[in-house]
Amino acid sequence: MIGYYNYTVILTYVSTISGFLGITYILNGNLKSALLCLIFSGFCDMFDGKIASTMKNRTSQEKRFGIQIDSLSDVICFGVLPSLIVWFCSGGNLLYTAISAVYLLCALIRLGWFNVDEEERQTKEVGCREGYRGLPVTTSALGIPLFIGLGNLFSLELGKVYPWILLGIGIAFITPFNMKKPKLVGKIVMLLVGAVSFTVVLLGVKL
Repeated sequence: MIGYYNYTVILTYVSTISGFLGITYILNGNLKSALLCLIFSGFCDMFDGKIASTMKNRTSQEKRFGIQIDSLSDVICFGVLPSLIVWFCSGGNLLYTAISAVYLLCALIRLGWFNVDEEERQTKEVGCREGYRGLPVTTSALGIPLFIGLGNLFSLELGKVYPWILLGIGIAFITPFNMKKPKLVGKIVMLLVGAVSFTVVLLGVKL
């Protein structure tokens, strides 16, 4: 069978399945489960690169495959799923449908550019990258559930606001600013934000 099935890509595959399940949930009107799938995919993505880096004897092809498969998974989990969640919450009129589509395109462009940039970087450097250019797409796994969870928790009618938040995140994906890769403290903060997002979704969003 073509492809690679070692432990370095298991979390990426799990994240992809979670993203797919989230899509099925939101298409069936289950916002809470869809948001939880988005958070879980973000959790998987946070650690898949670290796990992959522990395998020191990966071939060049395995490394390139890892880059491609990670971004392909991210298109589903952090491109399609957040755009459908916000589309659902906003009522899905023509304007908000267009905004969700623009967000998805921004995520797709960002990930395609990242693949090219990362492959070129690996031909010149060894080890992990120190920073990013533009906002990583996995940010949506923290921001979208947090905003929607808080909105529901406090019974705020924010359906018309979420698309503009989504658009701002999408534009940040393709805006050429430098962002340092989070170290231990940054990852702890991200985990705390993820825990808050998880809590407010559990408490605030109805099935």
